[in-house]
Amino acid sequence: MTLDLVQAGAAAELLDIDPCNGLRTRLMEMGLTPGTHLSVVRHAPLGDPIEIKVRGYRLSIRKQEAALIRCRPL
Repeated sequence: MTLDLVQAGAAAELLDIDPCNGLRTRLMEMGLTPGTHLSVVRHAPLGDPIEIKVRGYRLSIRKQEAALIRCRPL
C-alpha cells in the first residue's frame, strides 16, 4: 500500500520509497526512512496535501509524493 491510500488517523510503518524518482533523497532527508512509524493526521479537502506525523513533528507532503512511499498499516 502507498501512503496516499492510508486513511486519516491511521498509523503505518514506512517500508521504502520509489528509488526511480528524484524525490527519494529529499523525502529521506525529512526523516522518512525505512522502518519509521508515522501516522496520517489529515488530508486536505481535495486530498492534497497530506499531513503526517513522523518522529514527533508534523509534515505536509503532496499526494504525488505520498504515492511514492510504500508502507504497511499498523
